[in-house]
Amino acid sequence: MKRIQSHKGVVGTIVVNAEGIPIKSTLDNTTTVQYAGLISQLSDKARSVVRDLDPTNDLTFLRIRSKKHEIMVAPDKEFILIVVQNPVD
Repeated sequence: MKRIQSHKGVVGTIVVNAEGIPIKSTLDNTTTVQYAGLISQLSDKARSVVRDLDPTNDLTFLRIRSKKHEIMVAPDKEFILIVVQNPVD
């Protein structure tokens, strides 16, 4: 996490368990809980869409870009890694 956090533009990193509960974070508590809850729901929905399209496939990475931030999500069986960074043009 220290290596990811040291990259240019990274605002914060969050590790979330399968239930959507944050385990480790470099952001403040309110922001962490908000990201953890919303991103875990979105990740579940995205995984469901991928499986509906092809049952043999699975979601490996999700990248969301907005005007303010770029959110990279790496879902796994037991954990989800969320990295929030400033978008690079």
